[in-house]
Amino acid sequence: MFKMIRILILLAILAYVAFYTRTQELNSQAWLDPLDIVIYPINADNETVVTEYIDNLDVSIFQEVNDFFEIQGENYSVLSHPVTRIQLGATITAQPPIPPASDAAILKIIFWGLKFRWWAFFNTPDTESNHHRVRIFVYYHEALENRALAHSIGLNKGLLSIVHAFADPKQNAQNNIIIAHEFLHTVGALDKYGASNQPIFPDGYADAEQQPLYPQLNAEIMAVRRPLSTTQAEMADNLKQCVINVKTAQEINWLE
Repeated sequence: MFKMIRILILLAILAYVAFYTRTQELNSQAWLDPLDIVIYPINADNETVVTEYIDNLDVSIFQEVNDFFEIQGENYSVLSHPVTRIQLGATITAQPPIPPASDAAILKIIFWGLKFRWWAFFNTPDTESNHHRVRIFVYYHEALENRALAHSIGLNKGLLSIVHAFADPKQNAQNNIIIAHEFLHTVGALDKYGASNQPIFPDGYADAEQQPLYPQLNAEIMAVRRPLSTTQAEMADNLKQCVINVKTAQEINWLE
């Protein structure tokens, strides 16, 4: 009997999470009200130079993310104005659960997602609801030469994201590209690059009808790279070089 009660409680919790997640998804993709993007910095290296960078962060550093979505939203007649409102949250010292490998078993990925959502709820409480709040936890790393960062993650279920970024003012513009990219994952957009990080034609191209096709003048935000040829691409310098194309607009409910 006790075992049966435990199973029923677990099923009830899972049903509530599924219902809440679906409601959250519908509200966040309605685009009738601005979506709040809250940046929570994390010192990934526990280094003094990273602490100093975080201490000097100001919400104005992220303003170009708002500007990007406002400009792109006008192209698709999005009703909400502003489209997003970016905010700088408190620095987080607790570490979120470590994400599983990309090829991990689906159950392991699901349980990690549930743990991450519980961790976010516990460390970033909200007295209202999270139907219009996207929480982005930015791991800031010391900007060392030739350093490669771990892959960033954006979850459609839960409106949560983990972004890996460099703690260097020179990297602010490209950090904002990744923040915008991962934010779009949380509202339904899919990656548009292949295994070699080359943008996929045509969905990963800013203008698939451009003549000549190469080099592309801009980058599609879900590809983040500007194709120079069929085998070469370079990351956009800033969000002014990025666009949301029709495919991504459909995925995030900006177009039917």
